[in-house]
Amino acid sequence: MTDTPPRTPLPRPTAPDETFPTLSAAQIARVASRGKVRRVELGDVLLRAGEHAEQFFVVTAGRIEIVRETAAGEQLVIDLLPGQFSGEVSTLSGRRALVTLRAVEKGEVIEIGRDELLALVQTDSELSEIFVRAYLLRRVSLIAYGIGDVVLVGSMHSPGTLRIKEFLTRNRHPYNYIDLDQDAGVQELLDRFRVGVDDVPVLICRGTVVLRNPTNGEVAGCLGFNDAIDQTHIRDVAIVGAGPSGLAAAVYGASEGLDVVMVEMNSPGGQAGSSSKIENYLGFPTGISGQELADRAYTQAQKFGAQIIVAKAATHLTCNRKPYVIEFDDGSHVTARAVIVASGAEYRRLSVDEPLRFEGAGVYYGATFVEAQMCQGQDLIVVGGANSAGQAAVFLGSTARRVHMLVRSEGLAKSMSRYLIRRIEESQTIVVHPHTVIEALEGDAHLERVRWRDTQSGLVETHDVQHVFVMMGAVPNTRWVTGCLSLDPRGFIKTGPDLSRDDLVGASWPLTRAPHLLETSVPGIFAVGDVRGGNVKRVASAVGEGSIAVSFVHQVLHE
Repeated sequence: MTDTPPRTPLPRPTAPDETFPTLSAAQIARVASRGKVRRVELGDVLLRAGEHAEQFFVVTAGRIEIVRETAAGEQLVIDLLPGQFSGEVSTLSGRRALVTLRAVEKGEVIEIGRDELLALVQTDSELSEIFVRAYLLRRVSLIAYGIGDVVLVGSMHSPGTLRIKEFLTRNRHPYNYIDLDQDAGVQELLDRFRVGVDDVPVLICRGTVVLRNPTNGEVAGCLGFNDAIDQTHIRDVAIVGAGPSGLAAAVYGASEGLDVVMVEMNSPGGQAGSSSKIENYLGFPTGISGQELADRAYTQAQKFGAQIIVAKAATHLTCNRKPYVIEFDDGSHVTARAVIVASGAEYRRLSVDEPLRFEGAGVYYGATFVEAQMCQGQDLIVVGGANSAGQAAVFLGSTARRVHMLVRSEGLAKSMSRYLIRRIEESQTIVVHPHTVIEALEGDAHLERVRWRDTQSGLVETHDVQHVFVMMGAVPNTRWVTGCLSLDPRGFIKTGPDLSRDDLVGASWPLTRAPHLLETSVPGIFAVGDVRGGNVKRVASAVGEGSIAVSFVHQVLHE
């Protein structure tokens, strides 16, 4: 092996016994039954950063080093000793590896392919717990130490920077960030290469590709998020949307042996994924963030073999013949014998002039750690009076100077859980303004001032506020099914007993049986979660609907 500069190892994980556990002889034997023994020589590279993670290794003799590539050369992450194993979350998904594995001693490993690893974690509960826990902890460490294949160069005044930060963060992909507002030298460099304001953010992908203000789809394409997924063969069920209902359907469908593909236009979690803390979800007495809940469900779905496509938006559903075809904004498509529509809903836009002008530059539709960092010590506004708005206000209120909650109705009691109301009432930083609406947003490149009006008194006030979080109402994401499925007057999908005789006649319902619960006006197509008419807007309800829909999918597939 060629000599490399001296390398400083990264700090060891806080829980090495769980992050890099040592398997027992019996556990190694069970892994070996699904793989093959491979002898390695000094300097052999088992997996190189940037390659698809299609293999999994358990060291049985010798030592394997894990290294990352940096501008200054290689940096040692950790050494794997006999009994320890390789991999992290990307091993389950088949995405590109973020580190290189290389033998530093003559030795031996057990090598198994990704498909065999998935089969192992689905059938061996003990090894499943060890591997999944280790993989999640390793991904947390990679994010904490910025070990990734992405460098993002941007500015807090750039909506694109915030968008890509959120996309990478919610997809749990590690990245390094260079802030142009803090690093004048980088700004000078970009100026020399004629990188203009409209080109920011700049993304350096895998150290080789430079993308200027890329779309989320372009980022996903460069990083190979979807490369390991075959979109050509017919699936048992296709799920559109990776919110709680879609993720639940993926977990239950895949765990019960269905061939499942799920498509998400942005990042797993849906609206719930942007919740700072969910405290009334069964089984989590101290609460859980929407991001953490989505991460766990996402990994769980992959563990059972569901394949998840991200950064592709559904644009059309062909439902007049089977198998059904779902077309995407990039021209690709998937086909499936059954479809679960879990595309959710979006928060309503503000009723002001140029509502899109400040989106990502002062107006936001989620309150995560990314947005909270920009608002520390400042005044901000949360628009809305339901649980999502309350969770955002409490979360942001822990670091903001003042949080103004603007509520169109007379108060919070009708639409918010009591525990959140108490938190808000006890907070020293949150002020609730009932009967209040925003009249205007003002500023140049970024939001600078907000004008709001009391609808009872008519009093108008102007405040120097640079951050507004909009969490009011919901508009269903049903444009792509219009003309195919029966919708209610507000655009939500009608299902089961809500479908009238006229609905079924108009849709030419072909069967003698009535639609199943959660089934739409087209046999074999189901709707769950926020996109469904009459849904209960709770995470637990969404999870329940996703799992129930799978039971009906089984019945439809056997018809």
